[in-house]
Amino acid sequence: MTNSFSLEQVLRRSDLDKQLLNIAEKIQNEQRLSDEEGVLLFEKAELPYLGALANHVRERLHGDKVYFNRNFHIEPTNVCVFTCNFCSYSRQYKHRDEGWEMSMEQMLDIVRKYDGQPVTEVHIVGGVHPKMNLEFFCELIQKIKTLRPDLHIKGFTAVELDYMFRKAKLTTAEGMQKLKDAGLQSLPGGGAEIFAPEIRNIICEDKVDGKGWLEIHAAAHALGMHSNATMLYGHIEKYEHRVDHMSQLRNLQDKTGGFNCFIPLKFRNQGNDMSHIPEVTVIEDMKLYAIARLFMDNFRNLKAYWPMLGRQSAQLTLSFGVNDLDGTIDDTTKIYSMAGSEEQTPSMSTEDLCQLITSVGRIPVERDTVYNEIKVYDEVIA
Repeated sequence: MTNSFSLEQVLRRSDLDKQLLNIAEKIQNEQRLSDEEGVLLFEKAELPYLGALANHVRERLHGDKVYFNRNFHIEPTNVCVFTCNFCSYSRQYKHRDEGWEMSMEQMLDIVRKYDGQPVTEVHIVGGVHPKMNLEFFCELIQKIKTLRPDLHIKGFTAVELDYMFRKAKLTTAEGMQKLKDAGLQSLPGGGAEIFAPEIRNIICEDKVDGKGWLEIHAAAHALGMHSNATMLYGHIEKYEHRVDHMSQLRNLQDKTGGFNCFIPLKFRNQGNDMSHIPEVTVIEDMKLYAIARLFMDNFRNLKAYWPMLGRQSAQLTLSFGVNDLDGTIDDTTKIYSMAGSEEQTPSMSTEDLCQLITSVGRIPVERDTVYNEIKVYDEVIA
């Protein structure tokens, strides 16, 4: 399913729909697509066309480089006060005996496990536990920094942060400053789902809304902290909801420039209250990645989260605009394995990840969390 066309070949097609030709010309001239054009791409564009355009933009920005980092996850708990219908991961507080709750010492032991290893990032995210409050996590961050001062701490979705700040009776700005002072350096992109209220009210009614999510990330950016952005796709949303979501992220990026990358997240249907909804096809996955690359022109980096897609599909995204495959994730993060993803124990060595990248003729580049290059692996397997 790799694309075999170039943008130049697309532009020479005499049979191409006029609207699609106009979009191709805009991509060639580095002009921004409108929301209407974004929807049009979902409705009318074929995969080879999208791949050619997305690949052109990726090559212009990154050449043949594909980024990854050496990271590990800490998941403090899957006990959660919220009940998102798409979630296979969390357990309600009243059923907390079915989940897990890690002590601070258990989490610090995970960090100690990597003593002497060249990991650069710890990613902390989990359920919203009423007893794991802002003070608890500030103390955890400080202790991690004492153990590994060089380790970049990326932590807490906007859903977790909103709950922490409200419980602590702090404004978003005050709460973010407190976490930054403790040593938090950036935010993951989770909890964004789909911003449209009519969709959010069905799939995740009781947690922070789209406006609140954006405000928390804007507050982090105002403090000089970077963050990621996500979108949960492939459930009950329509094309216009996807484009509206990406448009709101693009607008905030225009204002702050604080997003590192965009990460589409595929809805997986096992073990949740939306299991009756079929998962979208790999073709739909590739269309989504390609359109995201074209539409989100102020996001340099487009990431495929391989534990969610599976290794082969993640590799395929490299032909549809993706330039980042996340990290080695040397642990057993459960968020997607519990929802039925192909990767039940998501762990890849650096060698495995480099092989995945070089086998399609790309150059692996180890990066840090904010995309500074650490090492370029020059050996490309033909």
